[in-house]
Amino acid sequence: MTFVRLGYVAMSLKVPNSSPSQTMTIKNFSKIENENAAILKLERITRSNLHNTLRILRHNAAHDIQFYRMTSRLVPLATFEGLPDWDYMAAIVDSLEEIGKFVAEKEMRVDFHPDHFVLINSPKNEVLKMTVKTLILHKRLLEGMNIDPKHRCVLHIGGVYGDRVLALERFIQNWMLIPTSIQNMIILENDDKSFHFEDTLYLCEKLGIPLVFDYHHHLAHHENKHWEAQWDRIVNTWSPSPLPVKMHISSPKNEKQFRAHSDFVDVEMFMDFLNEIKGSVDQIDCMIEAKRKDEALFKLMKDLKQYDHIEINDGASFYIK
Repeated sequence: MTFVRLGYVAMSLKVPNSSPSQTMTIKNFSKIENENAAILKLERITRSNLHNTLRILRHNAAHDIQFYRMTSRLVPLATFEGLPDWDYMAAIVDSLEEIGKFVAEKEMRVDFHPDHFVLINSPKNEVLKMTVKTLILHKRLLEGMNIDPKHRCVLHIGGVYGDRVLALERFIQNWMLIPTSIQNMIILENDDKSFHFEDTLYLCEKLGIPLVFDYHHHLAHHENKHWEAQWDRIVNTWSPSPLPVKMHISSPKNEKQFRAHSDFVDVEMFMDFLNEIKGSVDQIDCMIEAKRKDEALFKLMKDLKQYDHIEINDGASFYIK
């Protein structure tokens, strides 16, 4: 028997006017002649994003959802080089503490998935420097919430840059330049075009990083489709982590657009995965990457009720026997 928790990404379609990703472009920031006024506007947007994050977390708690990915766009322009002296943390410390207190009280698992421009294996020093800067931002936000940052940031390996093997080795070289406190945050995910799960497993085992297995990505991009033979190795990468094994679940939009995410999760596809791994771990947290966000989670829970060997625990978790 395995206990399964479901989560979703960033936006709720059930909570009105609750975007946690409101932003401000550099162009619009530059249009405001008074820099202090521009910074105050940035801080208002940031506090609104954090307020909406808390609203979503309260919605999640009301529906038993204990697993949630926060947006990486909580603080617009936080890494903008034109604002080197902006102490954004001073303006949001109370909001972060309020979120952290709620997360702790409800025993939720929250994490981040920084954007595609965060590239540890980049051959460009300036990209690597911005990657570290962006990851430091995520670490500061988590620490501001009094959440242990360990294994809270999902990353892809990065770009192939014309040579996949060399790109993997560059990740290892650049990894040694990453501060240990930032290394400890990172978990790696296989992707749908560049690095399949065996590439990812190679790095995870070599560097001691947990692997987030994305089942949809694997179906879209693999050399050996039989992931099941390596499942124990995937699970073992989580052995040093204080958190349960994590995976991503989504479904293809259609056969022609196989890599694109569907609005909802195909329950049969999900059950194919679950039937292979049941009993291999006590618990697994499954992050839904579907277009319909929390609606997809609610529909999936409803669809799972048809299976005799699924025992529903609450509104967002179940046991598979």
